[in-house]
Amino acid sequence: MIGSALYFFQEKILFLPTTLEQNYQYQFNYNFEELFLKIDDNATINALHFKIENPKGVILYLHGNAGDLSRWGNIAEYFVAMDYDVLVIDYRTYGKSTGKLSEQALYDDAQYCYDYLLKHYSENQITLYGRSLGTGMASQLASKNYPKQLILETPYYSILDVAEHRFPMFPVKPLLKYQFPTYQYLPKTSCPITIIHGTDDSVVPYTSGEKLSKLNLENLNFVTVNGGDHNNLIDFESYHEAIKAILF
Repeated sequence: MIGSALYFFQEKILFLPTTLEQNYQYQFNYNFEELFLKIDDNATINALHFKIENPKGVILYLHGNAGDLSRWGNIAEYFVAMDYDVLVIDYRTYGKSTGKLSEQALYDDAQYCYDYLLKHYSENQITLYGRSLGTGMASQLASKNYPKQLILETPYYSILDVAEHRFPMFPVKPLLKYQFPTYQYLPKTSCPITIIHGTDDSVVPYTSGEKLSKLNLENLNFVTVNGGDHNNLIDFESYHEAIKAILF
């Protein structure tokens, strides 16, 4: 019974969107342009494009599984303060974005947004930043393109790896509709990769991210935040030091 519930309700477990009225007005501390990127007749991606004068580059930020841009825009401003332009997007069903969710649709939407940036920036100016759920999408995107670098905050080896940790009593593999096999994408990625993971992560186990470091990739740097949980790495100086080393 629980196994079948996992199959039918896995999207409700994996995706925790909040929605916004289409006329909702965002308010942030930095200048931004609100975008509605029309993927096709049935899907539109709402995005925020923060822009400053003379940016060091641009960050495509793929966020975690909960909330919407009213929250993630504030988080993105951390990088705007470091003199970067940032494009942060809401996935389908999140915020003002529309369309049917699927793993391939999420990959395609990320590529569409990457292509949008290529119209405004050279590819060696683009940094991909994935957080939690977004790390699988960011990794797949990096494996298909040639960005400047890839940064993964609290990533998973795969969704299967996390599901087996959370539901060890069930044969979850045949139940999963979403795979996000990050471990398959990173070896196909040519740019520098930085992983930042807290040892006390209660959502994506530290061991899941650590397994990615054991792929033994020469272009991968694994940063451990001792005592860090899933949503509080910004409270640790070791996180700030790692980000500054990459982006300054």
